[in-house]
Amino acid sequence: MNTYIPSAGSIERKWYLVDADGMTLGRLASEVAKVLSGKNKPEYTPFLDCGDNVVIINAAKVKLTGRKADQKVYFHHAYRPGSQTFTTYREAIAKKPCWVVEHAVKGMLPSSNLGRKMGLKLYIYEGSEYKQVAQKPEELKF
Repeated sequence: MNTYIPSAGSIERKWYLVDADGMTLGRLASEVAKVLSGKNKPEYTPFLDCGDNVVIINAAKVKLTGRKADQKVYFHHAYRPGSQTFTTYREAIAKKPCWVVEHAVKGMLPSSNLGRKMGLKLYIYEGSEYKQVAQKPEELKF
């Protein structure tokens, strides 16, 4: 018996639409990361990019549970003395809601060239309008 290993050309990619309105950030990110990496498909192969394209709308309406909105802190350092900056979730979601969701999803993907390719198939929009209407994405419910 031989194990079937799909080639990169035989993988079919679908488009999915996720409405993030009222969803918890971590649960949304983990489910989207599964779809981006292809772990929801039976032909998943760890060394191939088997995942689908995902469009997330209403990123500004994602929520956190408990007191994490005030306690969660994002850290950035520009590798110069005294250049570190700290931003709370509440400040970040007000300024850049798409970045907050992207940061959570990409943190759950592999930190390699393959993970960066998976992250390129993620499209995030602050409101309910999106550009990928021509691809006719299917609605994905969690």
